[in-house]
Amino acid sequence: MDRVKDHRKTTGHVICIKALLLLTACGGGGSSPSDTTQAEAASHVAEASPTDLDTSPAQSPVNPSTLSALSPPPAPSPSRPELDATVLSVGPGKAYATPCAAFAAAGDGSIIEIDAAGSYVGDVCGITRNNLTIRGINGRPKIDANGKNAMGKGSWVVSGSNTTIENIEMYGARVPDKNGAAIRLDGKHLTLRGSYLHDNENGILTNNDGVSNVVIEYTEFANNGYGDGYSHNLYVGHVASLVFRFNYSHDAKVGHNLKSRAAVNTIAYNRFSSDGSGSPSYEIDLPDAGTAYVIGNVIQQPSNNQNPSLLSFGAESTSNDEQKLYVVNNTFLNDNATQGTFINIGSGVTRPALIQNNVFAGVGRVTTHSSAVLRTNYNAVSAPFTNRSSYDLRPQTGLALHNSGSTLELTDTGVSLAPVFQYRHPTSKEARPAAGLIDIGAYELP
Repeated sequence: MDRVKDHRKTTGHVICIKALLLLTACGGGGSSPSDTTQAEAASHVAEASPTDLDTSPAQSPVNPSTLSALSPPPAPSPSRPELDATVLSVGPGKAYATPCAAFAAAGDGSIIEIDAAGSYVGDVCGITRNNLTIRGINGRPKIDANGKNAMGKGSWVVSGSNTTIENIEMYGARVPDKNGAAIRLDGKHLTLRGSYLHDNENGILTNNDGVSNVVIEYTEFANNGYGDGYSHNLYVGHVASLVFRFNYSHDAKVGHNLKSRAAVNTIAYNRFSSDGSGSPSYEIDLPDAGTAYVIGNVIQQPSNNQNPSLLSFGAESTSNDEQKLYVVNNTFLNDNATQGTFINIGSGVTRPALIQNNVFAGVGRVTTHSSAVLRTNYNAVSAPFTNRSSYDLRPQTGLALHNSGSTLELTDTGVSLAPVFQYRHPTSKEARPAAGLIDIGAYELP
């Protein structure tokens, strides 16, 4: 059930084309851990009235035909000023008692380190500087909004560009409009990494600028949503691109575990599921179509849900420039014993989706789209996993999923769809083994 009104449409998206073989990110922002490629930053505002949206002109689009499959250049990054490079320390006995005090004192390029030993209850504010890195140290600091909000929007309202947030726990975001976000993004380019956002009205709520690149990785989203269908675990607006990888998003309150209107969505190696504490609608909602790579995910629909579909694409409109959906090597689990649709594709989508090497376990039809290209998928009420009850979703040796997939071709723009990682719980990854023919589903036997 999703009743969110459409955002104002923007034009001229800058498309972040990624090589799925490498899962490179793009934009301009913080650096990523040594075992991943550059994870740059991105922008957002929120679900709000039209007067609250960013309507600045978008940049010219990138021609994807000029990009290589193995080493595509990133999307253009904003120019970076001379950086402050100052480290501001937050916590007991530190220079700043609270994160918001440090944000107010920071210059462009500052690093704010927040000690988990501190108490930051009700510490909410705007973040205006550019090129900031905000990270928790000595554990994961907790930011409890505790009934307070910044500017009627949420806990941290980011208006600067190229912001990186790492290792932070945020909860309790509430506002009178019932769409308070732990992170409300009014600037450009965001990276969120290694964090835990839970029990907010929205985990993240973003803008519609058409140019921002958002990267979210190694992060857990849980029990976000007001409970009225307007708010979600996270909601990404009409930005240029979203890279969502190695995350665990579960138990949204009536809303979706992931909703994105981005022009390009790379959703890879995540787990969308339920521990029984929530009642989500779609696990993944991409309402305005676009280009979407959905690869190597575990996507579970609990029996207690608001909508029988697991993945939705173009159900509201086809306002994004493309209608390209690639659903490859995922494991879908429908725990609703009476009904279900694994992939719901809107009637306005005319380009056939590619659906290849997926497991569809449980009751329900694979897709609503009669023209979809289906290759070497496994569809049955139950599947031969190693141990379904303990979430060991590797194939059993020699049975239907093992060595039964088909070779993945490059897309028409030269992007590799072959999975190279697999999700490791919680919020991590491991290399996908390369042994024999590719297995069907999100996991490969060595």
